[in-house]
Amino acid sequence: MTYHNPVLLKECVEGLAIKPNGVYVDVTFGGGGHSKAILAKLNENGKLFGFDQDEDARKNALDDQRFVLIPKNFRNIKRHLRFYGIKKVDGILADLGVSSHQFDVAERGFSTRFEGRLDMRMNTNEAISAFEIINGYTEEQISTMLFQYGELKNARAMAHKIIAERKEKSIETSQQLKNVLSNFLPKGREHKVIAQVFQAIRIEVNQEIEVLKEFLMQVPELLDENGRLCVISYHSLEDRLVKRFIRDGLFEGQPEKDLYGNFVTPLKKVGNMITPSFEEIKINNRARSAKLRIATLA
Repeated sequence: MTYHNPVLLKECVEGLAIKPNGVYVDVTFGGGGHSKAILAKLNENGKLFGFDQDEDARKNALDDQRFVLIPKNFRNIKRHLRFYGIKKVDGILADLGVSSHQFDVAERGFSTRFEGRLDMRMNTNEAISAFEIINGYTEEQISTMLFQYGELKNARAMAHKIIAERKEKSIETSQQLKNVLSNFLPKGREHKVIAQVFQAIRIEVNQEIEVLKEFLMQVPELLDENGRLCVISYHSLEDRLVKRFIRDGLFEGQPEKDLYGNFVTPLKKVGNMITPSFEEIKINNRARSAKLRIATLA
């Protein structure tokens, strides 16, 4: 079993416009597929830094003197790179979401297909897992999470049901949670709805929206002249944030204007949004919702 099939591999490498002696960062190292392709374009003076907070991913660290794996969350990318004396980079790649490995290992709790304890932590050393959220959050907190991160219209009713059930017995596994919510899973759409529920919980557990925002805010300061940012997202919440930040340099409100009334933004898009080909989706179905956006300094 492959740890993770790198999505839009050729498009990402082309999007980074790699300089052979440049410094690059893969903030979602995973199985190392994208990193290997980047290293193949670098000469002996090039450098690649990988980030991954998942202990399982660290076992895939590449034996290459040009490569450094930083076992941390990329929300603090600037601080961690400065530890290695790096203040500017030529390219940053972020392949957001969950790796195939995380989905395929039942005990990690990410998948709706397997029975496993409610966990969903990308960093298994973190204190808060899906179990603590489902069994400890208030009804209002669960409702807000399901509505904001799962985009579920009946989030309030789902939250009420979860609270009622956990009063009788704690909800410990993915199957138990699916059973609790069975009345909210319309025939023919069961998988889609429960996937939205799991997505919402996973985003909350790993603070994915906050992490993405903090990361993007650091990108303009990190990119060197003509440096590139490539971000692959898998759901609309992430993609909207990425698109908005590339366009405005902000997540809400309007950017500042210069003396001539033009918006002042730190980044500008390179080309249009890229999605996987039919052939790639056929080989790797998990690529079907991927969207790649590329930017450079304005």
